[in-house]
Amino acid sequence: MNIHFIAIGGSAMHNLAIALKINGHTITGSDDEIFEPSKSRLKQYGLLPEKEGWHPEKIQPSLDAVILGMHARADNPELLRAKALGVKIYSYPEFLYAHAKNKKRVVIGGSHGKTTITAMVMHVLKHLGKDFDYLVGSRLPDFEVMVRLSNDAPLMIFEGDEYLSSPIDRRPKFHWYHPHVALLSGIAWDHINVFPTFDNYLEQFAIFIRLIEPDGVLIYYAGDEWLTRLVKSERKDLRKIPYTSVPYEVENGVTFLKIGKKRIPLKIFGKHNLSNLHGAWLVCRELGIADSDFLEAISHFKGASKRLELVAENGKGRLYSDFAHAPSKLKATLEAVKMQFPQQQVVACFELHTFSSLNQDFLAQYAHAMDSADQAFVFYSPHALQMKKLPVLSKEAVKKAFARDDLQVFDDKDELVSCLVENTQPDNIFLMMSSGTFDGLNMKALADKLLKRKTD
Repeated sequence: MNIHFIAIGGSAMHNLAIALKINGHTITGSDDEIFEPSKSRLKQYGLLPEKEGWHPEKIQPSLDAVILGMHARADNPELLRAKALGVKIYSYPEFLYAHAKNKKRVVIGGSHGKTTITAMVMHVLKHLGKDFDYLVGSRLPDFEVMVRLSNDAPLMIFEGDEYLSSPIDRRPKFHWYHPHVALLSGIAWDHINVFPTFDNYLEQFAIFIRLIEPDGVLIYYAGDEWLTRLVKSERKDLRKIPYTSVPYEVENGVTFLKIGKKRIPLKIFGKHNLSNLHGAWLVCRELGIADSDFLEAISHFKGASKRLELVAENGKGRLYSDFAHAPSKLKATLEAVKMQFPQQQVVACFELHTFSSLNQDFLAQYAHAMDSADQAFVFYSPHALQMKKLPVLSKEAVKKAFARDDLQVFDDKDELVSCLVENTQPDNIFLMMSSGTFDGLNMKALADKLLKRKTD
């Protein structure tokens, strides 16, 4: 096929473009702004547009399809030309469903943990030599791209994102996939720009449950009150399987899974990750994976990119990068780190980056979210506010929202780094939390500054 991507620089979009090129399709694309790592990866595969911007002349009647990313607008000139020429236009979730409609579909959804659970399931299947297609929201060890599409795999694993499909398709992405096996990890209000009330947000998960295939399976986190209520009120025909955590203990900085008399060492940690593991385990059971095979495979799982990812260590001090951005995610990540390293000072830095987190009406949701950190810092970029067309945000308003008197707030990354160097120790545990990049901050360089320095 001859396929053009409008907004090819998006995380999922550029990976889908790469996957389709690997499969032998002819791919072109456009975008008005492309950041790393998308830029380098598109260049590696010969897919980086020669010039940034929108170029309607790229849209020709010879195209078999256009795939439209969420970053584009409804009045995008390439989109308007595609409509005028009658070229088939897909959102990327629509395209993926068209590919997988004759396969068994597993969808992992929820406000938090879905990338990690999806990654766990994928890791186990790959470890056991199973053939499957997939979509996941983060780069994973041993997986070249975040999307795989094949003709022969009988199964497709989807990370089910609840954000909108495209600027002209206002459905959440996970409404497209119609799973045979579904997992929901929890519900915590997010994406205030498109779901302005919690009830509106909650309804998207109710619709998702209604779209599970007849006589399907719904695995859900029983520790979430709202989710449990929703599951009980929807779909009597589904087989519903609750999960919580699994028994574990921490010894000398290592988390051990306790199964009967066995202690299985893990490379991940944190109560929320043990809950994620239990959910992944139940999904794998539904796919016919024996418990012994799952446990052997999961002991090798190192985590997904930016999900409590260890950037560097010096023997005692460590720097972790984490995708946490919603209030519930901040709390869970901080609690995990404090439990894993109870004798060390935890220095937490959080970037306000999403539309919700930079919205003054939503900020109050972060009250006390960073209380468990020994030192707490918040950063936001004025450029991000401009890009999202949001009003100026004051440092005072941010500090008040977090309800922590000693919180320090920065809007300049260099000032943040200087403060960290001057006010912390190399044996601290540093936790950098963001769905963004701290305005392009190099994490490995930061780790070198914080962990390799000498102090008096």
